[in-house]
Amino acid sequence: MQRCTVKAVHFVIMGCGRVGSALALALEKQGQDVAIIDREAASFRRLGPDFDGRRVTGIGFDRDTLVQAGIENAYAFAAVSSGDNSNILAARVARETYGVQNVVARIYDPGRAEIYQRLGIPTVATVRWTADRMIRRLMPHGAVPQYTDPSGKVVVAEVHADRAWIGQTTRRIEEVTGARVAYLGRLGEGLIPRVDTVLQDGDILNVICPAAQLDEVERLMDRVPPTD
Repeated sequence: MQRCTVKAVHFVIMGCGRVGSALALALEKQGQDVAIIDREAASFRRLGPDFDGRRVTGIGFDRDTLVQAGIENAYAFAAVSSGDNSNILAARVARETYGVQNVVARIYDPGRAEIYQRLGIPTVATVRWTADRMIRRLMPHGAVPQYTDPSGKVVVAEVHADRAWIGQTTRRIEEVTGARVAYLGRLGEGLIPRVDTVLQDGDILNVICPAAQLDEVERLMDRVPPTD
């Protein structure tokens, strides 16, 4: 199998907590150029000694801080601090002041997410966040490295499942999505499911499907399962 790769571009991340540091390290591992902002310099310890990106101490929605982080040349901006208001403010500054088109904000309050979506700011709620999903929001579809067959027509991908899918069987997931459940990540281990295997809380769902259908599979799994 082969991986899709993209030319290195510059990313700016606001917030160096568990989410921000994991995102920064994941992007750098892909060969991207990364700058990360946090108001507490001690937070950068989460990055470890081998992180080569910029560490900028300051307030993430402050223009001088953003410029120091390279926002003027940024391909994408992620606001993942611990505050909803700070995240959405920083995301709006990045988009409206500096013209960064690929912007995403982490939101703790799901009730606010719809409001921010209407402002044109994609959001990811804390309860369903993963580093891979955040990256998918920042980058165009297909740009994130994924396993594909040599023709590029079949993909194995991790897919978020709405909590309403907990308790549903592998068979039901496949009936609704048309995809095959390749394996589950459960308690840190891989599991090849049977047709009657039930999705549990905390499971990581990985499916195999035609690459052209991945967006539709994600859409179906990101909502409440239909009733018969």
